Amino acid sequence: MAHATDQDPKVAWDKIAAGAMVLDVRTPAEFAQGHLANAVNIPFEQVAQEFAKRGIAKDAPVVLYCRSGNRSGKATKALVAAGYTQAYNAGGYQALTEAQKSPAN
Repeated sequence: MAHATDQDPKVAWDKIAAGAMVLDVRTPAEFAQGHLANAVNIPFEQVAQEFAKRGIAKDAPVVLYCRSGNRSGKATKALVAAGYTQAYNAGGYQALTEAQKSPAN
């Protein structure tokens, strides 16, 4: 289970602003309906294999999201288990887009 503290849109946007890779782990169909700017779409079941295949550095900062935070939590766990040290579960797409629009950011 993902920790609630992981799913902080403000922290996610700070990481993105600092250059973290943005990873959408929803299905390609969900991704096509709308996604964050510069997001890469890799369905959550394939994340660890795809990162290995693409040669993504183990210490590369990555912000993951899905619809609710459940699949991104699973994908974050898979990356951590594979040795990635900077994976961050940003939670749900809707919360992220709302946080981006909010003047508090």
